[in-house]
Amino acid sequence: MSTIDILILVLGLILVIGFGIYKGKSSSGSEGYFLAGRGLPWWLIGFSLIAANISTEQFVGMSGSASDYLGMAIASYEWMAAITLVVVAFVFLPKFLSTGIYTVPEFLEYRYSSFARFVMALITMVTLVVVNISAVIYSGALLITTLYPSLDLLFAGVIIALLAAVYVAVGGLKACAWTDLVWGSALIVGGGVITYLAFTMLGQTPISELAYTADIAAAGLTDASSGSEKFFAINSDKLHMVLPRTDENIPWTALVVGLWIPNFFYWGLNQYITQRTLGSKSLAEGQKGIVFAAALKLIVPFVIVFPGIIAFNLFSGDMKEIAADDSKIQEAWVLYEELKDDPAASGTYTLFKYDRAFETAQPEKAAEIAAYNAKVESLAEAAGSSTSKETLLLYKYDSAFGLLLKRLLPEGSGLLGFVLLAITGAVISSLASMLNAASTIFSMDIYRKYFDKDATDQKLVTVGRVCVAVFVSIGCALTTVLTDPNFGGIFKFIQEFQGFISPGILGIFVFAFAVKKAPRNCGVAGLITSPVVYGALFFFASDVAFLDRMAITIFSVFLVLGVLTLMNPLKENFKLPNQAAISLESSKIAAILGWCVVFATIGLYIVFW
Repeated sequence: MSTIDILILVLGLILVIGFGIYKGKSSSGSEGYFLAGRGLPWWLIGFSLIAANISTEQFVGMSGSASDYLGMAIASYEWMAAITLVVVAFVFLPKFLSTGIYTVPEFLEYRYSSFARFVMALITMVTLVVVNISAVIYSGALLITTLYPSLDLLFAGVIIALLAAVYVAVGGLKACAWTDLVWGSALIVGGGVITYLAFTMLGQTPISELAYTADIAAAGLTDASSGSEKFFAINSDKLHMVLPRTDENIPWTALVVGLWIPNFFYWGLNQYITQRTLGSKSLAEGQKGIVFAAALKLIVPFVIVFPGIIAFNLFSGDMKEIAADDSKIQEAWVLYEELKDDPAASGTYTLFKYDRAFETAQPEKAAEIAAYNAKVESLAEAAGSSTSKETLLLYKYDSAFGLLLKRLLPEGSGLLGFVLLAITGAVISSLASMLNAASTIFSMDIYRKYFDKDATDQKLVTVGRVCVAVFVSIGCALTTVLTDPNFGGIFKFIQEFQGFISPGILGIFVFAFAVKKAPRNCGVAGLITSPVVYGALFFFASDVAFLDRMAITIFSVFLVLGVLTLMNPLKENFKLPNQAAISLESSKIAAILGWCVVFATIGLYIVFW
C-alpha cells in the first residue's frame, strides 16, 4: 500500500468509528442502547440494513461462489431478498412493532409460551456467535491475508474483531446505524469501482490469457473486443439463474421453495437485521427504509457477482497457486494419493469430490478420481460400511475478491485505501451488528428473564457490553476452524448450518401469523422438529442439496404444527396485544415503491433466466 492508501484507510477508520461512538454516547437506558431509542428514520434504516447485510460473507463468499461454477445463480440470494424485504415490510413489521418487542424471540412469548421464547433465544444466540460472528471474522481475515500473505490469519481476525467491539460496546445500535450510513454508501461506490476496473482489465487482456469454460468458437471475439463483449461470450455458461435439479448448491427446485426459507428467516426473523427495523420511529419510516434497502439489493450482484466471475477469467492461475499453498486443501490431496491404490488402507472408506472447473482443467485426473470413487462405493456396499467425503480443489475460489483488489487497483491512487476502507467497514459493520444482536438477546431474553427480573436499565446495558467482549473472543477462537475446505466455502457454510434452525423458526412464525387457533405448544414443537429433521437429512441424505433439505424440513414442521392444531386448537382466535409506543400507520408511498421493486426483480430474472 502507498502512503496515501494507508492514510485513507487509517484516518477513515478512526473518523467513522469515532463518529459512531460520538452518536452512540447519547443513548441512555436499555431502549436507547439496544434499539437506538426507537427513533431511526427511513434513510438510516435502509443504509443500515445494507451495511449490516453486506460483508465479506458476500464480497469474499459470494464472489468466490460466482468465480466457481455457480456464476449468476448465486445472485438469487440477493434478488429474491428484494421481494422478501417487501413482504417483511408489510406483513412482519406491523405485527412486531405493535407488540413493542426488543427481540424476535420475545414475540414468541406473546404468541406461544415463555419456553418457546427461551429456546429460540438460546439457539439464535449460539448460531450468531458460533456461525455468523466467527464466519465474518474469518472471511475478513482471509481477505486481509490474501492481500498480505505474511500476516497471520488469527492476528488479522483479532484486529477486525477489536475494531467492531469497541464502538458497539460503547454506543450500541445507534452507533451501528450511524456508521452504517457511511459504510453502506462506501460499499456501493467501492463495489462499482471494482466492477468498472474488472471489465476494463478484461477488455485489455488477450483471449489466450483468459480462463473460461464456455464454447466461444462462434462468438467472433478478438483481442480488441470490449470487456463486456468478452464477459458475456466467455461466461455464457455462468450467466443463468437456473441450475440442474441435481446441483448440490442451488438446484432449480430451490427457487420454488428452498431459497425462500433462508431469505424470510434472514430478513424477517434474524435479530441482527430485524433489530434495525424494531428501532424505527414509526411503522411508515420502517417500511420506507426496508423498501429502500430492497431496491439497493437489486444492485448488489452487479458489484459482487460480476467481478467474481471475471476474477476467475483473469486470475485462475493465482487461485491455483493459493490452493497449492493452502495446507487444508493439500491434506486432502495427500490423503487421496495414499488411498488411490488401496482404498481400505485407512480402515474407512473415503470418497473424494471435485468441481466442474477441476474436471475441465484436468479431465484425465478427474476420470481417475471418478473411477476410484466407484471402486470405493462398491467396496463399502459389499462391506456394509458407510463412506466419508473429502474435497479436492484445484482453485481457492474464496480468494477471488482479494485478488481483484490486489491486481486491479493502481498504486498511489488512493483507490486501494478507499476500497479497503469500504470493505473493512462492511466487515466491522456486520460484526458489530451481530455482537449487538447477540448481546441484546442474552440481556433481554435470558438474563432479565431468568437471572435478574428486576435488573435496572443500566445493569442490562452493562451485561450487554460484557457479552460483546465474551462473544467476540469466542468468534476469534473459532476463526481458524473455518479454513477446512470441506465446509465448501464460507457462504455455503453459513447457509448450511443455519438450515438446522431457520425452517423451524420460519415455520412457527408463519403459523403464528396465519393460523389464529394454533395451540401454544406449537412454538417449541416447531423449534425441536427442525434440527431433528434437517439433522437426519444432513447426516443420512447428504447428496440432497441443502436448500432442498430446508424445503423438506419446513414441510415437516408444517405437518407437525398442523396435526397439533387439529388435535388441540385454541378455543378462540388469538389476538396480539397492542403495546406500540409509535405510530402504526402504514406507508402508501412504500407500498407503491415496493411493487416497483417486485416487478424490477421479475424483469432481472427474465433477462438472466
